[in-house]
Amino acid sequence: MSSTQSPMTDEIVCGPQHVAIIMDGNGRWAKRQGKMRVFGHKAGVKSVRRSVRFAVSHGIKALTLYAFSSENWNRPAQEVSALMELFIRALDGEVKSLHKHNVRLKIIGDIGRFSSRLQERIRRSEQLTENNDGLTLNIAANYGGRWDIMQGVKTLAEQVKAGVLQPEDITEDLLSQQVCLHELAPVDLVIRTGGEHRVSNFLLWQIAYSEFYFTDVLWPDFDELTFEGALNAFAQRERRFGGTTPINASDAS
Repeated sequence: MSSTQSPMTDEIVCGPQHVAIIMDGNGRWAKRQGKMRVFGHKAGVKSVRRSVRFAVSHGIKALTLYAFSSENWNRPAQEVSALMELFIRALDGEVKSLHKHNVRLKIIGDIGRFSSRLQERIRRSEQLTENNDGLTLNIAANYGGRWDIMQGVKTLAEQVKAGVLQPEDITEDLLSQQVCLHELAPVDLVIRTGGEHRVSNFLLWQIAYSEFYFTDVLWPDFDELTFEGALNAFAQRERRFGGTTPINASDAS
């Protein structure tokens, strides 16, 4: 059980253990500034930093950020290249600070498509922080929810092919153990910035019973106050998980 305290009151409210964020609006933010899209992505890195600090200070156990979807390869080559370079610089610039603050960094997704240079940065960053037991920060990069489920299905299919598993023995719990984030608390809250109201192929299996919070705030403008608003909205939800009796947010985590 964790709790958060509103900065404007003394009220203590139960908060989510695992928050996932679809970081949307970098390009539109940059356009409003009369800048190129990459300018918005650079500004978005600052919002990531703020969000990580907020999650640590509010006792959130896991924070999962949707950084680059498998569909994002369809963007202009120049933008994709700039994003890859930004990813490398962010890893180089932030991982020591994450380690200092006891944050464990994990990259989820099909990283095999990335350059060997970026893959090496990912490996080194994960290795440095792997024994930290504070916040787990998951960065979804070249990630897609359908890809995630398919990888789990293929793993189980291989076990069936090898004769170590029978088809009738496959259960939801068994498949759950094959998808990303299976070792963490379930995703309690999904936040999407930028005014859109869709999940965009993000954690399709993991968010089956998550609460959703949509905000018009563009990702570079996402700050502690906006994050706090999402937590306060979460605290007001009645979570039933398919039943008829509301379950306290903290009891469900």
